[in-house]
Amino acid sequence: MADTGKDTIYIDIDDEITSVIEKVRGSSEKIVALVLPKRAAVFQSIVNMKLLKRTADDAKKHIVLITSETGLLPMAGAVGLHVAKTLQSKPEIPPLPGAGAEDELPDTIMEDEEPADAEFTAENAGDRPVGELAGAAGASALAGTAGDEAIETLQLDDEDGENPAAATTAAAEAKPAKKNKKLAVPNFNKFRLRLVLGILALLLLIIGWILASSVLPKATITLTTDTSDINSNLNLNLDTAAKSVDPSTSTLPAQTQQTQKNQSQQVATTGQKNNGSTASGNVTMSAGACSGDVPNDVPAGTGVSSSGVTFITQENASFSPVISNKHCTYQANNISINAQNAGAKYNISGNFTVAGRSDVSASGSTSGGTDNIIQTVAQADIDSAASKIATQDAGSVKQQLQQQLKQAGLYPITTTFSAGTPNTTTSAKVGDQANTLTVSQTITYTMFGVKQADLKALVDNNVKDQIDSSKQVILNEGLDQANFHLNGASDKTAQVAMSTVATAGPDLKATDIKTQAAGKKSGDIKSMLRTDPGVTAVDVHFSPFWVSKAPKASKITVVFQKAAK
Repeated sequence: MADTGKDTIYIDIDDEITSVIEKVRGSSEKIVALVLPKRAAVFQSIVNMKLLKRTADDAKKHIVLITSETGLLPMAGAVGLHVAKTLQSKPEIPPLPGAGAEDELPDTIMEDEEPADAEFTAENAGDRPVGELAGAAGASALAGTAGDEAIETLQLDDEDGENPAAATTAAAEAKPAKKNKKLAVPNFNKFRLRLVLGILALLLLIIGWILASSVLPKATITLTTDTSDINSNLNLNLDTAAKSVDPSTSTLPAQTQQTQKNQSQQVATTGQKNNGSTASGNVTMSAGACSGDVPNDVPAGTGVSSSGVTFITQENASFSPVISNKHCTYQANNISINAQNAGAKYNISGNFTVAGRSDVSASGSTSGGTDNIIQTVAQADIDSAASKIATQDAGSVKQQLQQQLKQAGLYPITTTFSAGTPNTTTSAKVGDQANTLTVSQTITYTMFGVKQADLKALVDNNVKDQIDSSKQVILNEGLDQANFHLNGASDKTAQVAMSTVATAGPDLKATDIKTQAAGKKSGDIKSMLRTDPGVTAVDVHFSPFWVSKAPKASKITVVFQKAAK
């Protein structure tokens, strides 16, 4: 088709503004007519209108919107886009509300008046329809003779020979064709969600099947037999240095498990100390009437007491005769004394007794003592905190040692549980000033353990002479109900008295019973085991409720019980 200087682009109702812009930029013509469908959402936005206008200005193209929707006119007028109702209608820029006369395109576009790249405005558009504005590639024909009034209209590709104007009008007013649902693009988000949910459901189904068929199923087979109880009493020697069991001395190789626990206790201090001033003074000592012998001196450091308090002399007291009222007595005057401790109670005046000198009396006074009582740590405070630590429950430590011994494959002898000498530290010493005292102790706990097989061997050896070995075997050594009593212990050895009740009965092996019962139904298991000599009753219990056959041997428990008499 010949180059007409215009391009007609049909916009789909689903086109985005970016798609429309690309179509405009892809056009090789200067005038582009955009045929809009009804209710074109992309042109309901003033932002999109501005983007389209800017694109046209940048590409130096003139855009005419072909639409009959009045709702688009204000936005087109606001940004300066021309609008025409049909391809043959006269394009114009819609007026803004309250604006004056409408801008119209000129009837012709003269090549020598408006170059190809001139801006498309209301002043040069005139009143011509879009076809005239498009013109032919040789727009000079429009500027030819004045009598030539031939007007070129916008031409559309007409492969079917229909009237272009009628086809254009019909296309603009026709409703958008319904989409072919068979050609709809699949929703991959929903597909992905369904796929993930399906995989999760499959995984849950597999896990549930494994749990239901392998993990949860259990079976308990209880055999009632003609059994007898045999008491066993042993004095066990647990020795960490032993290498093997010695039935003659009931010696078992043992291991010790130890753990440390740090504990602390805080108490209020009860000690008191007077940090006040110490009283001092002087006394006069008298040693009775004068005689031929002068009394011995009272040495410095001798205690003198009065009113329950004691003072210490600071110098020797030497006696000399003193005559008063015609009487002669031996006296030592102005002997300095200091109070033994600080405190106001040492401020006294009166008579004093002299330690170790019943022949000497003293009198005088002291002053200067003051009180300043402070809290101090007493030995009783440390003892009290330590005793509270000793009463703290060590049950958790005991359970911890039991568990550690079991994990090591040993049978824990719980009666050997013991606490070592605590390592004690205090936050303050005796006599230190403090309102509270914290005592911390680190204690090492110990428990002995032995191999269960070794313990069973000693029990079996102890009771073997009490059963008919041709008909009976030891079914259970009774270790679960055994009683232990600690007779003595050291770091490496322990002496323990054990009493237990072993069960003897028919020669039935639990391991063989488990193997034979695996995969069988309850009735088949009962029929099989009732044929064994000495078995009087068989009870089979499956769990959970859906289990109808015995699971694998590791999931089966065999219990032997004595028949009631």
